[in-house]
Amino acid sequence: MITVPNDELIAAAQAVLHPHRVGDRLFGDVGCTLVTEAGNLYSGVCIDTGSGTGFCAEHAAIAAMVTAREYRIAKVVAVWRNDEGALHVLPPCGRCREFMRQIAPENLETEVVLGRTRTARLRDLLPAHEWPDPLD
Repeated sequence: MITVPNDELIAAAQAVLHPHRVGDRLFGDVGCTLVTEAGNLYSGVCIDTGSGTGFCAEHAAIAAMVTAREYRIAKVVAVWRNDEGALHVLPPCGRCREFMRQIAPENLETEVVLGRTRTARLRDLLPAHEWPDPLD
């Protein structure tokens, strides 16, 4: 499996941060980069719109990956820069965790970057992901 150092993946996600305000909404303030099992990098940004029609940066990066007919995520990171300029690694929200799992069951083994030296497998961040056994 192809591996990309955390710092390199973080830098790629940081490179797509270009916040843009439209009214009270902010676009592109979270960036995500993922590396596929084949070693290709895909990036995306969040789009915050009203009525729940927006999406997370992870969704945008995954959509680019799927457009290229790839489905297996080896490693993923999302970043955000606060008003003081400090860069933060953001763990994927629950919706993004489930989205990654549904794209390919093998993505439960995806390495999720949680910091410069910290990662976790998606399966550990998405507990109780198996379909439950019947009660009867």
